[in-house]
Order: sequence, then C-alpha cells, then structure tokens
Amino acid sequence: MFHKFARKLKQNRFVLNYSRMWPFVKPFWFRALLSTIITIPIGSLDAVIALALKPFMDTVIMDQGGSTPFDMPLWVIPVFVVFFTIVQSALDYASSYLSAWTGGKITMELKKKLYSKLLSIDQSYIDQNASGQVMMRFNGDADTACTGLLNNIRVFTTRIFSSVTLVGVLLYTSWQLAVIAIVVLGTSLYPLTMIRKKIKDIVARSIVVGGAVLTSFNETHAGSKTIASYNLADYQKNRFFGTLNQAFKLVIKNTQRTAWLSPMMHIIIAVGMAGTIWYGSYLITSKTITAGDFVAFMTAMLMLYTPIKNIGKNFNAVQLSFMAIERVFEILEMPVKIKDKKNAVALPPIQKEITFENVDFSYVPGTPVLKNVNLKIKKGQTVAFVGNSGGGKSTIVNLIPRFYDVDAGSIRIDGHDIRDVTLASLRDNIGMVFQDNFLFSGTIRENLLLGRFDATDDEIHQALKMACLEDFVADLDKGLDSYIGERGTLLSGGQKQRVAIARAFLKNAPIVILDEATSALDNKSEAIVQQAIDNLMKDRTVLVIAHRLSTIQNADKIVVINEGHIVEEGTHQELLAKKGAYEALYMAQFHKKEVSEKEDDK
Repeated sequence: MFHKFARKLKQNRFVLNYSRMWPFVKPFWFRALLSTIITIPIGSLDAVIALALKPFMDTVIMDQGGSTPFDMPLWVIPVFVVFFTIVQSALDYASSYLSAWTGGKITMELKKKLYSKLLSIDQSYIDQNASGQVMMRFNGDADTACTGLLNNIRVFTTRIFSSVTLVGVLLYTSWQLAVIAIVVLGTSLYPLTMIRKKIKDIVARSIVVGGAVLTSFNETHAGSKTIASYNLADYQKNRFFGTLNQAFKLVIKNTQRTAWLSPMMHIIIAVGMAGTIWYGSYLITSKTITAGDFVAFMTAMLMLYTPIKNIGKNFNAVQLSFMAIERVFEILEMPVKIKDKKNAVALPPIQKEITFENVDFSYVPGTPVLKNVNLKIKKGQTVAFVGNSGGGKSTIVNLIPRFYDVDAGSIRIDGHDIRDVTLASLRDNIGMVFQDNFLFSGTIRENLLLGRFDATDDEIHQALKMACLEDFVADLDKGLDSYIGERGTLLSGGQKQRVAIARAFLKNAPIVILDEATSALDNKSEAIVQQAIDNLMKDRTVLVIAHRLSTIQNADKIVVINEGHIVEEGTHQELLAKKGAYEALYMAQFHKKEVSEKEDDK
C-alpha cells in the first residue's frame, strides 16, 4: 500500500516538477525559503486588523461593555493597526526582493543549462526546428518557468496564510457564520481544478505560433535584401499578419476558457456574503453574537474573499509556469545521439587513410540518401565529389565530423571507427570551409581566433597572407580590429570566404573539407578565393565538393555521386575516357561555358 502511494506521489505533477527543479533551486535554497517564510507573517497580519475592530466596535460604537485586549487604552488599537501595516509592508518588500533575486538566479542557471544543451544537441533537431521555435523553447520557457512560478508561489503562500488566520478569526467571532463562509470558499475554489485541462492544448499551440512570430522577425532581418530585391514586402507582411491573427485567436480562445473563472467566483462569493449578512442579522437580534463580532467577522470575510476572487488569474499563471517547466525538461532530458561513447579515446595523429565501409544513411527513416557507400581516401590526397544536386555529396562530408551518424556500416580513420573516438579530438582534426560560412558578430581578429585562441600575431598575419586577405585588412582603418557586423554583413562574399579560409589556416587541421566554397562567387572573387584555397590544401587531406568541374581537374581522385551511390571514381582524364556520368557532366558544363562566352563576345 505504501509503495503504491509513493508511486502515485512521484507521478504527481507538482512533486515531479519540484524534484526536477530542485538541482537549480538548491544553491539558492536559503533565500528561496526565506522569501517564502516571510510571507507567513505578511498573510497572518491581515487577521490583526479584523480582530481589532471587535473591541473597538463593542466598546466605543455600541457601548456593549466589551474590553480591549489586556485592558489597553482604545487609542492603542489604531496605533497597532498602523504599526502592523508598516511591518507587513516592509516584509512584503523584502519578500518581493528575495523572490526576484532568487528567481533571476534560478532562471540564469536554467538558461545556462539550456544553452549548453543547445550547443550539444543533434544537428537533426536544428534542421527540423525554426529559429523562433528554438528561441521560445530555450529562452522564453525558462523565464516563464522560474520567474513566473516564484512570484506566483509567493502570492499563493501569502494568501494561504492570510486565509488560515482569517478563517481563525471567523471561527473565533462566530462558528455558525464561519460554516457558511468556509462552504462558500470551497465552492468558489472548485473550478480551479478544471483549468489545466482547458488550457493545455492552447498553450502548446501558442508556443508554436509564438515561435513563428520570432522566426518571421529573424527571417526579415536576415533576408532583408532578398525581400527588397524580389518586392516581397507585401507577401511577408501578409504572412506575418496571418501569424499574428493565429496568435490573437489563441489568446481569445484561452480567455474564453479561463476568463469565466473570476466572474464565477465573484458570483459564488456574493451569494455567500448575502447569506452571511442575512444569517448574521438574525444572530445579532437573538443576542447570539455582538455587533462587534459581526463587524469583525465581515471584515475578516471581505479580506479573505477579495484576493480569492482574483486567485484564478494567479492560478492560471502558475499552471503556465508548470507547463513551461515540463517543456524545459523535455528539452533537457532529450537524448543526444551524437555524443562520446563511455570509453571513447582521443583520435591519434592521422597516418594512413579515411575509409567508408558499406555506409547507409537517411535523414528521414525510410528515405535513404546514401546506399552502400564504399570509399578510401589516402592521407594527403585531394578527393573531389561531384554529381547532380541532391545526390548525397554534402551528406558524405557531413558524416566525417559526425554532424550525423550513419545508419549502417562505418567510417574509419586509420582503422578507428569515428564513433569510438572523442568528438573533440575528431573535430580538432577537421577544418571546414562552407559555401555560406558563418561569421560571428565582432571583429576580424575575434573571428580568426576562433580557429585557435592561442594564435600569435605572426601566425595571424601568415594566415591572412595565405588567405589573400593581407592587403584588404591593411586598408581598413582599424585593421584586424574592424567590426564586420552580424554574420559578417559588412564584408563581401569573397571577403567572408577568405576570413573563413584564414580561420581554417589557423586551425591547421590535417583534414580539410571544402563544401562548394566558391560556387556563390563571381569570377573575379572566385579566382582570389581559389588561390587561398589552393594554399590551404597544401600538405593536407582534402575533400572537395565542387559545382564547377574546372576547379577540381587536378584532384587526385574524383568521385561521382548519383542518387546516393558512387557510380564512378578516378582522375579527371580517367573519367573522361570512360565516357560515363562524369563525362556527361563535364560536357554539359563545357557547352554551357562556351555558350556563355559567345554571348559575352556579342
């Protein structure tokens, strides 16, 4: 029986949420407890004012022969009321301050944990969720979970102790009237039990829509030039307005499901007060209670009922906080697939080769992208991957640093399965230059040092030289300390690529992956970037995804990928001689180039 009760207790939503949050509360438990304990006298002191009215009413107003407590002078009563109110207000300020401090600290620690989770989360999660959704789940929910919960728990605790002491006053002044008041109180609180079920699905949809609103702002900021060049302002505006309309409908629906609570409680409490006044009048005329008893009772009941009438809003906020806690821990408890094995070892220096052995992979189960891929890349080789769009070229190179894990087969470096070595040591051995390289907000120097934080000035200048950036940086007023804007927006496409290449130079990894690093550039920029890439490729194992076949003719090996299969591999000349898929791709590009040159001549 005890075990069954314990199991039910563990499954209780409040207990579960509390146990989950305890590690974050623990470092600040004393202040959190103190902020809650202070609410006890805050709430309890409400009873003083109500009790003070009984002797004052009976002795002064009604002259019924009553006496003040401890036979104190009557003037002491209003002085005490003011004194207790001052104490209550001071304690309320202290509780608010401690609650805000504790809530802020817990929120900060929770966000640290969530941010760490975001940095380690599987790439597939990032692929499948919009930026706004990620911001809502990793940032907004933490605020709702902590700050909102603590503030409302403080309010609830204050009102609970206020209610307990005020109920004591009711029982002291008239147990008969107290029975009516308590029954009405219980009846008015009953609707609170239905709130969670009514708002759960709306809250879940609100999170999605709220994320969509944030995504719209992010996309409008990042895609401002595209929006302007394609005259998409009206289109984007209509999309955004549609999203806002959805958000509005959800707010209204939530209001429809919860706003009735306070009016309903008002009606129930009004009926209870009417009954109390009616029955109280009878008790006074029958000399069962004094007028002072009745005034004290009504004051206590009003002080009890007034906050209770609005408790629905606070209860609703607490439910939202609990739901936010559940969503936060859905994220924190989400299993990470791409991580170190328990006994993972550091990858030794590369001596021989990278091999793909019977590799299968799919982003979506049941939709294979790579099928039975077998490939050997020797140390120091330059291997280029070509083929039609969507054939699996980028997927192959993204599997090597374990952005994703293979479904079947293995990828090995010198015989070591990459899943058996630490992620840090694996990725330390790989430098990547993408088609659209991400630069962080800050200076050129700060972005270069991401390649290696302990790089010297001489090493930085050598990297600039090898990346063909020396003259560009020298012409800037602040040189390496020039601000480049968010995502490097103050740089041209070619300049961003060369900063990324210089960063890769500083990393000095033995394996370099170039994912269509020049395909988005014009001919002049491509020529400069290609020179930087050629410098980067020296004495390294290089994997190149190439859109323009003219850039990879000197590769040691060219691998042709088609619909997830390796269909051909060999040198440029060997593949042309085969008269197969590569030759068809090459001739198509050669013909396109000829046509383009003739049009330029005209």
